[in-house]
Amino acid sequence: MGKVAADLASGARLLCFDEFQVNDIADAMILERLFRALFEAGTIVVATSNRPPDRLYEEGLQRERFLPFIALMQRRLDQLELGSGRDYRLSRMTGKIVYHRPLDRAAHQALEAAFAELTDNMPGMSETLIVKERALIVPKSARKIAWFQFDELCVRPLAAADYLAIAERFAAVILEGIPRLEPRQRNEARRFHILIDALYEARTLFIASAAVMPEEIYPAGDGAWEFQRTLSRLYEMQSEDYIANRAPP
Repeated sequence: MGKVAADLASGARLLCFDEFQVNDIADAMILERLFRALFEAGTIVVATSNRPPDRLYEEGLQRERFLPFIALMQRRLDQLELGSGRDYRLSRMTGKIVYHRPLDRAAHQALEAAFAELTDNMPGMSETLIVKERALIVPKSARKIAWFQFDELCVRPLAAADYLAIAERFAAVILEGIPRLEPRQRNEARRFHILIDALYEARTLFIASAAVMPEEIYPAGDGAWEFQRTLSRLYEMQSEDYIANRAPP
């Protein structure tokens, strides 16, 4: 690791890390050795992150082994909070359709175009969130934009904590393949309801493709009455006012 740091330091006096995060303890140990060597070589390090240093790898396995790295960062780096409460990049979607139906090739292409627009054509990569010491796989993400299939979020046995972690991590969520749910799919409907609540409260930009209009997603079954709030929020999340003003009040 010392040689790697030396090679980096010899070619650059300034190193910038965009969207800095830590997903597992192995990465944490590597980063600590790398940063320590960079600091010793006199390299200037600048990093942006969605979390302050003391919340990196929060609730991760063996996090106590990561604490010395947090202390190192706090000791060697100045912390500046730059959040304006709004990601102006997402305003590119103002006036554009964010709910696409039916589930056909045109809808998929619309989601691809939205992902490319919001990420400046960066390739999406998988990443892992740690939620209550569990790994939550995000199959495709870039620049705080995440893309999921409906089954990945609402068929799998996820909970409110998972959706809150997604809402905290990402400025926009693309959800592909929302089906019409039958009464027997009350669990899927409940998870979708919780997901939309989490995204709405975080003022997350929501872009989706669905088989039917929102009011036809779960028209009957246990919890269908409570699902009416989900419908209301789905329509509001398509509005220009919501898209243009995602910052929490």
